[in-house]
Amino acid sequence: MPREKQNGRTTDDFKKFRNEMNEEILGGGHLGIKRLFALDHQAYEPGALGTKTKELLGLVDSAVLPCDDRITCHVVRCAEEGWKRDEVIDALNVALIVGGSIVIPHARRAFARMREILGLQP
Repeated sequence: MPREKQNGRTTDDFKKFRNEMNEEILGGGHLGIKRLFALDHQAYEPGALGTKTKELLGLVDSAVLPCDDRITCHVVRCAEEGWKRDEVIDALNVALIVGGSIVIPHARRAFARMREILGLQP
């Protein structure tokens, strides 16, 4: 089944681009950038909260802030961590309540990514 395109990119395209750019950015050797990337990675490691919960929190945060790339990243990670669609939808409801109507377009993007990941028909 062909992957649905969002903003001209499939989730696979997004992952490839993200990985390539992260390698280029980190390959530059800037200590401050490396530290921020490491801190971002470490924030999602298990602690008092597990990685699964932290990914769902990251999705809500990315919807409220809003950041399309992070929404895609966290929707993918939520699926990998085992969150069910109805659980992600419930978390996006929290994002909508916290962020208001500005979050609606980003909720749409999250829904489109979930549809793509789950192979659902539009």
